[in-house]
Amino acid sequence: MLSNLFVQNYAIIAELEIKFSNNLNIITGETGAGKSILVGALGLVLGDRADSNVLRDQSKKAVVEAVFSDVNAAAVVDLLHKWDIDLSDELVLRRELNANGKSRAFINDTPVNLSQLQAMAGSLVDMHLQFDTISLGKNDFQREVLDVLANHGDLMQLYEEAYANLMQDRKKLEELRKAIDSGNREMDYHRFLLDELSEANFKEKEMDELETELQLLAHAEQIKSVLGKMYYQLAESDQQIVQQLKSMVNQIQGLSQYHPQVPLISERLQSVYIELQDIAGELESINEKVHMDAGRMDQVSQRIALGQKLMKKHGIKTTAELIQVKEGLEEKVQHVVHAVDELVKLEKTVQLWEDKANRLAQAISTNRKKQVIELESKTARLLQRVGMPNALLKVDMQTVPLYDGGTDRVVFLFDANKSDRYEPLHKVASGGELSRLMLSIKSLVASSVDMPTLIFDEIDSGISGEAARQVGILMKELGEQHQVISITHQPQIAARADTHFYVFKTELNKKIHTQIRKLDPQERVEAIAKMMGGEKPSTLVMENAREMVMNSSTDI
Repeated sequence: MLSNLFVQNYAIIAELEIKFSNNLNIITGETGAGKSILVGALGLVLGDRADSNVLRDQSKKAVVEAVFSDVNAAAVVDLLHKWDIDLSDELVLRRELNANGKSRAFINDTPVNLSQLQAMAGSLVDMHLQFDTISLGKNDFQREVLDVLANHGDLMQLYEEAYANLMQDRKKLEELRKAIDSGNREMDYHRFLLDELSEANFKEKEMDELETELQLLAHAEQIKSVLGKMYYQLAESDQQIVQQLKSMVNQIQGLSQYHPQVPLISERLQSVYIELQDIAGELESINEKVHMDAGRMDQVSQRIALGQKLMKKHGIKTTAELIQVKEGLEEKVQHVVHAVDELVKLEKTVQLWEDKANRLAQAISTNRKKQVIELESKTARLLQRVGMPNALLKVDMQTVPLYDGGTDRVVFLFDANKSDRYEPLHKVASGGELSRLMLSIKSLVASSVDMPTLIFDEIDSGISGEAARQVGILMKELGEQHQVISITHQPQIAARADTHFYVFKTELNKKIHTQIRKLDPQERVEAIAKMMGGEKPSTLVMENAREMVMNSSTDI
């Protein structure tokens, strides 16, 4: 619960601090004293948008700090664990606002972003402002009221998970269908290109090899003529070079004993002789393998032409790239084939999630329907207490296709005068009626909500007398289970306070300051008397105020 609120340099607040009690805290004061400013400051630390215009002194930053004690709500603990923030005996939310409009937020002195601050605040405080009844007219809120009363949070969590998975897989399914449709439109062309390349079946470096072979075939006659002549001169002519060299070797070997350099020259001649013998053999071998084959030459030329045609078609220059194109086409074709298989599997998965979501939604719908009659009857009794004896609430539930809230469309219908003509709230209920209806509903669901602090800003607007007294009683009852902080102008409500704060203005150095103080029992009586009878209440009004305070805990 909110144990302490510190505000500095905010609007007409230079600095103030409030220590709240655990039950019903009432804040009163003159119009314009700064009660709404307090609510604005509290809204800032709970994640509202920041506006540098609220800075009292533009040379300093505004600081609002809210300290919560006895924090053990599961949602709070989960968020702290998720964000790796230490949990201590107190939870401190702080917001700092600079003159340039930039703000910083902290949870337990750990910097957080605004969405994190809002998420944490949403688990700690329910704030109902004077004109904040619009949520009552929203179908989501109306449905959630039944969910809270049904107390099936675990079931809702299972449904939300199933629905989220269903939506995620449906999206995948739709994207896959589009991809398959697109792939099918291109499939025939891709298959044609792939068949063309598969039929050609080029190997890596084949074009280079074909170019080399074509050159060989084109010059085969010249090659055979040259190689044949060389071989003839080396090994077959009357003056064959190899034989002459052999004779030279034999001759010089006979001189080896007469000169020391001759053996070396002899060895060199022997090496040349052996090398020429090898060359002659290789020339003969090459010459035998070179053939003048016009048919083969035509085949190679056609193969090269096909390769060049395919490479030009695909905008590439090598057979290696041609092979890559072929592999890419194979992958595209296989992707469509595999996508069809995946589509079948995904359709089955989507159906499973849809079946599960429908089963859970049906169970949730059954639970909601069980709460309708009780909600309608209890709300009618509470509305009677707060001065609307003829007002009736009717819950209309209609089955709709699956959405994130199940299969129920929940609409609250309202009849203010037992006319048996029920209309949506926004059409028939006034602002005051909506406020009292919201209070009635919140009092019904409060015990089922893990929400420590409830804040009401003049929710009692437009009521007085017995209706105001009953609103005060309702708030007192709420304060027995929750911390309640309420700004009010109604003495009947102020008299119910466990702790009463008074907001007032002072002037210092020609500047207006908002101050707040906790009233003692006598000051409470005086404050309530002034709310009843003006700035100078009579003795009778003072006695009535004292009696109102004394009876505030006995006539519930």
